[in-house]
Amino acid sequence: MNVQVRDLPQANAQSRLAIADCDLHLGPRATSDLYPYLTQRWIDYIETYGTSHRIGYQDGNAAYPKSAPFAARRDAFPPDGSPPGTNLDFTRTQHLDRYNIQLGLINPPLPSQSFMNPDLGNAMCQALNQWQIDTHVRPEPRLRASIVINYEDPAAAVKEIERCATIPGYGHVMFMSRICAPLGQRQYRPILQAATEAGFPVAMHAFGFAGHKPTAAGWPSFYLEDMVAHANAFQAHLASLVVEGAFEALPNLRFLMIEGGFGWLPSFCWRLDKLVRRLTNDGPKLSRRPSDYIRSQVWATTQPMEEPPHKPHALDLIDWIGWDRLLFASDYPHWDFDDPDSVLPFPVTETQRRGFYYDNARALYGP
Repeated sequence: MNVQVRDLPQANAQSRLAIADCDLHLGPRATSDLYPYLTQRWIDYIETYGTSHRIGYQDGNAAYPKSAPFAARRDAFPPDGSPPGTNLDFTRTQHLDRYNIQLGLINPPLPSQSFMNPDLGNAMCQALNQWQIDTHVRPEPRLRASIVINYEDPAAAVKEIERCATIPGYGHVMFMSRICAPLGQRQYRPILQAATEAGFPVAMHAFGFAGHKPTAAGWPSFYLEDMVAHANAFQAHLASLVVEGAFEALPNLRFLMIEGGFGWLPSFCWRLDKLVRRLTNDGPKLSRRPSDYIRSQVWATTQPMEEPPHKPHALDLIDWIGWDRLLFASDYPHWDFDDPDSVLPFPVTETQRRGFYYDNARALYGP
């Protein structure tokens, strides 16, 4: 929903709850904000050649026009004229304070992964990671940074995870959903292992720059089709993590899906459980049903929140997935922002409400 919340009342009974928001798109105003964290070699490189990604478009997901500038809410532009999500004081006033956000996970919108030049990608990831700590996490302790990694260079990604693990303020290790191969494949296993050993969840957010067509059938015509296709990407990664034995080999691996929906999870699990019985000799040996791994090692954020015409059907979905598996996310400051005051349009118990908005995230991320 493209909403303006500027004129809504400040704090009703629900917004006074402590809230954990697991998808805040806060980032630099421009790539040049990262220059203090880059060597002169990479500053000169960017000024000369730009930042080419593994896709035929130079800047972002330019294949499809966005529904709003910066894909942002109309009222999310700070008064100083900076892009949405780049002014911490404005973010505090408009979002953190208004909704009593006590834990916020930063997922930077600036493209920093899957560069054609892997060395540039490694440098940009390290710069963005330190920028998050210096400009947002240290001045605002309610926030936690993402460990952004160049996941197509696993050795470098492992080193970056190990470096960040020595610095307070990080929440999870960040992947995008459009990477070069399904996440369970063995080239990514060292990254999953490093994140698990360091105590970080592995989070995957929609979009990315793999260079592949966004659907199995080819290039779609419209942005709407591109958005719907995100669920398919998450299904492929989740199947890979199960079937390739990543969850089996790493029983402490925690995987969070951000902005991929969750309504498809029950039927996806039923299908996997059925097929694994018929294809028992295909792939690594699994000691549990696929749905058991998913129920114990996978979480999903609530944005985008599935909204069936008969609202109680959403409760049926959540009951099957588990109320402890869902984490609230607003997608601030994007146009499809979910307002905490209206994202649960049906009655729930107080325990479910508190878990949904805060306790589940604290259990996943720790104090």
